[in-house]
Amino acid sequence: MDALQAIFTRRSTRLMKPDMPERELIEKVIEAGRYAPSGGNNQTTHFIVITDKAVLDEMAKLVEAEFAKMELAEDAYASLKHAVAAAKKGGYVFHYNAPVLIVVANRKGYGNAMADSACALENMMIAANALDLGSCWINQLHWLDEDEAVRECLYKLGLLPEETVTGGLILGYGADGAPVRSELARTGNPVTWA
Repeated sequence: MDALQAIFTRRSTRLMKPDMPERELIEKVIEAGRYAPSGGNNQTTHFIVITDKAVLDEMAKLVEAEFAKMELAEDAYASLKHAVAAAKKGGYVFHYNAPVLIVVANRKGYGNAMADSACALENMMIAANALDLGSCWINQLHWLDEDEAVRECLYKLGLLPEETVTGGLILGYGADGAPVRSELARTGNPVTWA
């Protein structure tokens, strides 16, 4: 698959098999993230790779409990409102039971932390598609970055106190075998030529 095809056919895959991808494939996806551009070539994006089902299950319970405590303003971001409502209802699993969760972090106070991490996450999603793996950007841990219980959990997994969670990625084999690659029309993202 060439680069443009990998970009144009990439879609978010939330429904995955429980089967663990081969470590070599996971490592290739992570390397794609590590090779992403960064401001001033700082290379400060930190990838925390979680493949232990017990840890993922524990994190899902913790995230659900912390979201269930939240009260949001009416103008809160729609996806955040959905996550909180789902958590209050019960049975919410923020990582969709994917076998791999890659937590992405960067330095607190670093002006390019989000941009550098976004480049890394996009590289990883494109690489996953090229390797016939499904992936989906996960924001829940970013939204809970200031939550003390969530941070304590992440410290045990390798997050440093001077880091902020900038995003996450789930990874696995799509429920139908291949990643989701259905056509998705572009109705937004306008282009203006000057």
